[in-house]
Amino acid sequence: MEEQRGPGSGSAWRGRGVGETWWVAGARGRWPWRSTALVTVFVLAGSHFAARNQTDRVALDLLARLLLITGCLVLLWRHRHPVPVAFATVVCASVYLGGGYPYGPVFLTVALACFSAIVAGHRRAAWSAAGLLWLGHLLLAHWLYAYLPPSGDGPRPWGQEGLVAAWVLAVVAVAELARVRREQGEQARAERERAARRRADEERLRIARELHDVLAHSISVINVQAGVGLALLDTDPEQARTALTTIKDASKEALGEVRQVLDTLRAPGAAPRAPAPGLDRLPELVEQAAGAGLTVDVRTDGRRPALPPGADLAAFRIVQEALTNVVRHSESRRARVQLRYAGNQLRLTVDDEGPASHAEAGGSGNGLAGMRERAAALGGTIEAGPRPDGGFRVVAELPLTAAPSKETPR
Repeated sequence: MEEQRGPGSGSAWRGRGVGETWWVAGARGRWPWRSTALVTVFVLAGSHFAARNQTDRVALDLLARLLLITGCLVLLWRHRHPVPVAFATVVCASVYLGGGYPYGPVFLTVALACFSAIVAGHRRAAWSAAGLLWLGHLLLAHWLYAYLPPSGDGPRPWGQEGLVAAWVLAVVAVAELARVRREQGEQARAERERAARRRADEERLRIARELHDVLAHSISVINVQAGVGLALLDTDPEQARTALTTIKDASKEALGEVRQVLDTLRAPGAAPRAPAPGLDRLPELVEQAAGAGLTVDVRTDGRRPALPPGADLAAFRIVQEALTNVVRHSESRRARVQLRYAGNQLRLTVDDEGPASHAEAGGSGNGLAGMRERAAALGGTIEAGPRPDGGFRVVAELPLTAAPSKETPR
């Protein structure tokens, strides 16, 4: 893959600038027949008209017309091979002027070729071609004129060289402006694509997190109740029936939430069929935990404000994951959940008495990481670790205002 160069950097003659990707991708697949034909007609007609008013120059003959036509026809390759075409037009124009033929639109072919080369990213080559044309004209008009037709011709006025130099600079300036505009457009398109990929990655991460939280909690409850049901199937059928009922309810709820999450994949941008869970459903979590044999005490301090949807969902999922971890990893059958509202912040604490059970509990091991990601996405924090008395504590602090945007300002 060839090197991609940023705006403002001089590319090598065979290098490729940022704008060339756009230019070549859109131009290499076709030949510029129409524009080349129009330029050829204009150059031939303009040169013929100029010859009428420049009687001191050599009249147009077959060689002159061949040089004009050749300089125009090579423009067909200006998108595919811009550097050779730029120098080829300079050679044709220089030989034409060296033959003493009339001045006219012969310079148009050089301008168009240099323009294409600069836009394609070959800036130094185009500058060199334009500078070579000017130096060639300087040499022909002031040093070699005595050896070239027409006979008896004198040196050209030095003021004319200023006009030629101004013309060369104007062509280069216009081409550079077009190159910069194309590079800016290409960079803007690339930035939009990167932003779209970032949004897609964030959406995939959100869906993965939602699925993890839903499945981890529900399957943990199912796992515990299945163990209870198996243990009591023969000795206490009624209790085993209760465990199976809990499994049925937990699996039904899990299927509903998974279906809700997956609906966003099937119909991007469509509104969900059910609202996202929030702290209003905390009693359901408590009931599910009770079905798994865990008693949960909930305490609320402060007046609960209207929660932003993101903070409400994050708080629910953090409590859900914390209780799931208690069911999985603790021998304690009691947990405490404290919600403290203070100003624009929610402090959420989940405690269990421990000790930790060392039995294999399954799971992905990403629960705490998922909680930290949820809190960080809102500008909050999570602290989780063992307590001095042997239990475990999860403390989350979530702002109740929108997190500042992380996008780079344009």
